[in-house]
Amino acid sequence: TVDLKYDDVSYATVHQSAFLRCGMMPVQPIKELWWFKIGASEERVYYYDPTSVDAALMKRARRSSRDNTSLEIYPTQLSDEGEYKCRIVVWDNTGNSTEPPVPISKEARMMLKVNVPPEKVEITHLTSGRNLSLRCKSEGAKPPADILWTKTSPDGVETEIPDLTKTREIEPAGELYDTAEQIFYQLEENEMIAKISCVVRHHNTNATIYKNITFVSPAIQNALKVTIQRFAEPVSYSSIENQDGRDNKAGLVKISADPGFKVPYNTSVTLKAAAPGVFPEPRYLWWVGDQTGMAGRELHIDNLEEDKSYYVFAENPLGRVVLEVPVHITTSDYSQWNDSSRDGDVIVDDTTGGLDIGAIIGIVIGALIAVFFIGFAVWYWTIRDGTHVFSPKKEKPHTIDEETIPFRSTDKPLLRTISTQTLEGRRSRREPSI
Repeated sequence: TVDLKYDDVSYATVHQSAFLRCGMMPVQPIKELWWFKIGASEERVYYYDPTSVDAALMKRARRSSRDNTSLEIYPTQLSDEGEYKCRIVVWDNTGNSTEPPVPISKEARMMLKVNVPPEKVEITHLTSGRNLSLRCKSEGAKPPADILWTKTSPDGVETEIPDLTKTREIEPAGELYDTAEQIFYQLEENEMIAKISCVVRHHNTNATIYKNITFVSPAIQNALKVTIQRFAEPVSYSSIENQDGRDNKAGLVKISADPGFKVPYNTSVTLKAAAPGVFPEPRYLWWVGDQTGMAGRELHIDNLEEDKSYYVFAENPLGRVVLEVPVHITTSDYSQWNDSSRDGDVIVDDTTGGLDIGAIIGIVIGALIAVFFIGFAVWYWTIRDGTHVFSPKKEKPHTIDEETIPFRSTDKPLLRTISTQTLEGRRSRREPSI
């Protein structure tokens, strides 16, 4: 008699080798070996005849070198999963040499299960203050994968996060499965770096996939805890003048200025904030003086006319910092013309002697007002005293000669211009007295 040794269920991992055991006990000479895949019909996978034929009807199938009757498939595909049948035909040789051997056929059925490790792992997050909502999703696994969460300390020690509030969902995706798990976690106070890992384990394929998310707080050098009226709680404060730029610490907030932090009068400046290595990306708020803050990574300043200090606030779930950004004026609006400058063939010189146009106009107006008041005073005192500053030219008085202009009774105006005494005297000299 011949017994077959086989496994009811065999497991394989996609893209690796599958082994379907079908051995004989005791070993007998083989007449034929058949392998079939059972489906709607029996699909021949492999045929072996020791006398002439060793044929793999499926190109990825071959006889195993372990016992010459088991089947190996490489590389395994998900479509290879299913039920298989092994048929072995041997010669029955009971030791009776007078009669020819009789072929004996033995069959065995078995299942092949193909496992698929997770194809893709994604982690997403939502934040509210120091409260985190993390969601990890494993896609394309068979059977569904398991998920756990760990946290790595700054010195590299990894521990599982205990007492998590979490929810899990398993969704079929064709023959595969997607597994998603969401947790809620609160970051610790004064925690500058927090590395949290979603660990996806697929025990059937011995696959483990890590998906890390590292939260990094924005940081500054030489910081002080100060209270700023805009914020309810104290924040870390410093100035860019205290940042040496040589520290390689992750998360340092950096400020750049275009064209620079020292610019000529009436120059426009763009300030930019960046925080390499900070996660999540911080939100930025700019302000100057008591003005309303402007959100964004950049601040554009039009036509800067004086030295000013601007402030930028950077915040993410782990921390918040404020940097003072002084911008200085290197020249005034007129000092750039103190020296002769050449533009092509035109030379521009400063001829105002250091006075601007406004000062010159003021001096001229003041002088005119002074002249007006002096003239008015002279005129007023002249009228008051009855004197004339400017005496008019005296005209020669008119005389009437009676010898040349006879007296007429109709010439009354002339009579009024000559005194009566004068006329009487003249008559007495010309008429003889009686």
